[in-house]
Amino acid sequence: MQNGTIVATDRATAMRLIQQKGETPLDLAISDTDAVGGITKARPTISRSDLADLVRELATALEAGLPLMQALRTVRRQASNKNLRVILDFIIARVEAGVPFHTAAKEYGAPFDDMTTGMLRAADASGRTSEILHQLGDLLERSVELRREVVGAVVYPLMIGVLISVSVVVLITFVLPRVMKPILQANLELPMPTQILMGVSDFVSAWWLVILAAMLLVGVACRNWIAKPLNRLRFDTFLLGLPVVGRLVRDIAVARFTRTLGTLVSAGIPILSALRIVRDTLGNQALMQAIDQVSDKVSTGTSLADPLERSGHFPPLLVQIVNIGERSGRLEQMLLHAAGSFDRQVNNSLKLFTRILPTILLVVMALVASFVLAAILLPIIELQKAAGA
Repeated sequence: MQNGTIVATDRATAMRLIQQKGETPLDLAISDTDAVGGITKARPTISRSDLADLVRELATALEAGLPLMQALRTVRRQASNKNLRVILDFIIARVEAGVPFHTAAKEYGAPFDDMTTGMLRAADASGRTSEILHQLGDLLERSVELRREVVGAVVYPLMIGVLISVSVVVLITFVLPRVMKPILQANLELPMPTQILMGVSDFVSAWWLVILAAMLLVGVACRNWIAKPLNRLRFDTFLLGLPVVGRLVRDIAVARFTRTLGTLVSAGIPILSALRIVRDTLGNQALMQAIDQVSDKVSTGTSLADPLERSGHFPPLLVQIVNIGERSGRLEQMLLHAAGSFDRQVNNSLKLFTRILPTILLVVMALVASFVLAAILLPIIELQKAAGA
């Protein structure tokens, strides 16, 4: 057996070049480092929606009776996405070399996160590959739907906020100085709202470049601040305490926690391993820390329901469902049944969020418009009085 190095753009090209030399590759390891500059290149990835489609197609092929390698090659031939073909080439080569499917996915990295590789590991271990892949497809599709719902709920309020900001800037910067010019020439004493607005207008006109640079610096500083684990924990804890937003974040995390944990446990993954996988899918450091504490308690023999209740972050209904599921030995069934209820709760929270936030923004816009209008009309009225006198 010989070892060697070959330069190629991707794994498939490397395989072809080796075979053209009349040699059979037993194992092929790809370096992510550029040979010239020593720059690390990220492997191509795909969206979560495309990953869900890939999992579905593999599950269907396996259900039809195809072996794993043949199923992978069949999906590879049908793939129209260039990045997907690269991913499948990598996985096919690793599986041909004797590496388990879940290990090959973990070696590749994104888009295969801990939840995906955990489910693939459960599929390899349990022998119910097609069934568990369908369950993984359900999880991925639900996460995509949830993300779309959240984005859809936020887009309209953000558009209103942007319109408010642009309108105020245009009024202060361009409209107000022109309207105030004849009033200032008359040497009338300006009302307080007008003085405030003129001061803001002068400041923005003179320092707009500095203001823009300061906003960018604040944005970068906030991003760097929140990148630190302790600060991210503080921010996420603060987020959970907000009246409407906190409830929405918590409901989304609880729905994801319930469905994912139920799916993992039903796939045969031990509860501690399932908790570690679920932890990384919550997206909130405060909730992730709570799951760490729950895992520590469960590892000492404590039931799952007790530490969930003591954390204070999970609703009583979830605690009760987990408690009943543990006592009856039907934890995974109870969690999967409850997941639908929590999904509906997420939809209700999204509806509440989409109703309240635009209303708040409209009230703010009305107050700002009223202030600007008063600042413009009051001196005009004073000018008319002076002219009449």
